[in-house]
Amino acid sequence: MTTSIKLTNINKYFGQGIAKVHVLKDLNFSAQAGELILILGPSGSGKSTFLTIAGGLQTPTSGQVAIEEQEIANLKGKQREQLRLNKIGFILQAYNLVPYLTVAQQFSLVDKVKKTPNIDAQAFQNILVQLDIQNLLHMYPDHLSGGQKQRVAIARALYANPEIILADEPTAALDSQRVTEVGNLLADLAHQQNKAIIVVTHDIRVEKFADKIYELQDGMLVEKQK
Repeated sequence: MTTSIKLTNINKYFGQGIAKVHVLKDLNFSAQAGELILILGPSGSGKSTFLTIAGGLQTPTSGQVAIEEQEIANLKGKQREQLRLNKIGFILQAYNLVPYLTVAQQFSLVDKVKKTPNIDAQAFQNILVQLDIQNLLHMYPDHLSGGQKQRVAIARALYANPEIILADEPTAALDSQRVTEVGNLLADLAHQQNKAIIVVTHDIRVEKFADKIYELQDGMLVEKQK
């Protein structure tokens, strides 16, 4: 297997003086292509910080992050942006849908920003059906429920055909049936399309779909036996 993401001796502090907090402590982690990895932890445990550092959106206080053996710290701004654009799909808690674009236009925007190689029409249709959003394409985000927005955000991240998918609480707004559908979809993408998928969550309903499970405890990752 190819190592898609590797974090080495990551430390992250927030604040200064007596307000200084050590959020991530000498954290080491790697994810291979073909794996669905779950990282569990309560709110405030540093899961989102971990994910944004892994994806190059945030810089660690110390330590190294490598994406497909490229050290992020060695890349200039534009190079880092291109790496994220071409290699990583983010599914964020805030959905990040553009409010004045319909669901269909959210995907058209991806085509404008990243012209190739996005998924083909048949694969796109399959994802729309699997996530049950094929009838929402004409609607605006304001008219969608939280669960519908979540599923559109998942589809948009997958549309760009990234090799690495980083998901922050992707099932938080979903009922159990939808959790099963999303879990199966992510597992299929990891195993059949050889993608590295990392999900941070406190939703234990997703555990059964994961190849590996870690718990973020006191700023360090501990692998959980399945």
